[in-house]
Amino acid sequence: MVFPKTSKEVVLKLKKGDVIPVVMGAVSWWFNDGDSELVIVFLGETSKSYIPGEFTYFFLSGALGIMGGFSPEFLSRAYKMNKDEANKLAKSQTGVLIIKLQEGKTMPKPNENYTNKLLYNIEATLPDIRVKNGGQVTTLTEAKFPFLDQVELSTKLVRLDANAMFSPTYTTDSSVQLIYVVKGIGQIQIVGINGKQVLDTEVKPGHLLVVPRFFVVAKLAGGDGLECFSITTSKKPAFENLASKASVWQALSPLVIEASLNVSTELEELFKSKIGKNTILIPFNN
Repeated sequence: MVFPKTSKEVVLKLKKGDVIPVVMGAVSWWFNDGDSELVIVFLGETSKSYIPGEFTYFFLSGALGIMGGFSPEFLSRAYKMNKDEANKLAKSQTGVLIIKLQEGKTMPKPNENYTNKLLYNIEATLPDIRVKNGGQVTTLTEAKFPFLDQVELSTKLVRLDANAMFSPTYTTDSSVQLIYVVKGIGQIQIVGINGKQVLDTEVKPGHLLVVPRFFVVAKLAGGDGLECFSITTSKKPAFENLASKASVWQALSPLVIEASLNVSTELEELFKSKIGKNTILIPFNN
């Protein structure tokens, strides 16, 4: 990458599980120097994009590159070349987005010092929450990874064990969640602010879901578990859940719960006793 207002190329070594913040305005190239497929998932906040909801980017080179958009006259003046040289500069690369290196060509070697500062492997870090037969949750914010402050986002990796549930949660700071399914099959439900269910769907690897601000989302793993990676459009997100000992139901007084749900004292007591045993991860055997 070359960051805005710098003239230095930073080359990073990537591995499975790495979180790589790309700041707005950065120029980047990505190269697979291994012998297996490399999959990179780009997730981000796009409200300020040229077309909201889509990433705004352009190519410096290639068939869709900026270089090819200028006339040979302009390029020759800008780079102090003759028109033939300028035309070769702009038109020689005919590939689009993904290209294959010519035999014998190599790319710059990574700098380990930069790699340690600008990457964070979320799979290698200890989880923040681990529940037997429930799974684990690893949250990554600027507190753990200061470079995340540059993109004003936070991330979370949720791994649910077989048939476990991730408690219904919502953000209290008006941030939006973007959930990418990495592994496994499961079910996700989202309920809107008017109490209407807006999504009830089976999910599998490659599925991408958006949880609007203040909407409540719950995840249920299938028989082989479910793994989801998500970003939140806040560097210090505030989450609340509705089915654990930390939920708002536990804080409300019994009389308020009885009146609001229109239930008996006995059912209210059973309700609070059940959620009082839960964490945000709910094993199947509960």
